[in-house]
Amino acid sequence: MRPSDLKQAETMLEIRNIKQDYRVPQGLFKPEKIVHAVKGVSFKLEKGKTLAIVGESGCGKSTLARILTFIDQPTAGELFIDGKLVDTRPGHLTADMRRKVQIVFQNPYGSLNPRQKIGDVLGEPLAINTKMSAAERRDRATEMLIKVGLGPEHYNRYPHMFSGGQRQRIAIARALMLNPKLLVLDEPVSALDLSVQAQVLNLLADLQDEFGLTYVFISHDLSVVKYIADEVMVMYYGEAVEYGTRDEVFSNPSHEYTRTLFAATPRADVDSIRQRIARKAARG
Repeated sequence: MRPSDLKQAETMLEIRNIKQDYRVPQGLFKPEKIVHAVKGVSFKLEKGKTLAIVGESGCGKSTLARILTFIDQPTAGELFIDGKLVDTRPGHLTADMRRKVQIVFQNPYGSLNPRQKIGDVLGEPLAINTKMSAAERRDRATEMLIKVGLGPEHYNRYPHMFSGGQRQRIAIARALMLNPKLLVLDEPVSALDLSVQAQVLNLLADLQDEFGLTYVFISHDLSVVKYIADEVMVMYYGEAVEYGTRDEVFSNPSHEYTRTLFAATPRADVDSIRQRIARKAARG
């Protein structure tokens, strides 16, 4: 195998010059306004790594998340998943490619059907995308509940019967039902209090190690980013103004916007919270 082939095999996600424009009506007698939400963003992400995308609201990071998960089709650019060019045109995306990429949203309650029992929520992707029997789907759902720190007794409960942290665990379990390779996590802990944030972050780290997952982690919380990311990309008005390893970006940011963002953002000590949780668990 050539070195170039080996490098390509190790790349889970690559985007090249991705752009996203939106047409916004301005009124009956005015031309449409073109909003450039994402302006030619490119990066590579290796398998098993976590890329955090940070920036202020409206910088384009959630738009990029929707492109990476095939919710929106980009205006221009190329998207590669596991070394394969993705055809994002309507009707051209393969079922196999859809299974490889899943998303976890910010609001765990909004992403779960309140009328469905948790077992049905978890089993639905299998019913749609596989030929598993009902018993096999139940076994798989129960197994995944255990993986995220819940139990078989939660199978027949409804979303409103769980706390916010538990609901986010369920949303993560649902995203993993089809054995994806890449998870896009769009502000997955921002709606949770700090102690629960640390627990969910620890869970994500454990699942990444167990399943060899690759993460794109969208966040505005720099303390969370510093805890979970291998690489960091900073977005500003639709552009990637900084990209590097976590240590490079945090210790020596090169762009003025990054320095301003870091200086203006209060940071919680997530590591200390994690240590307190571990001590509490050790005491039983």
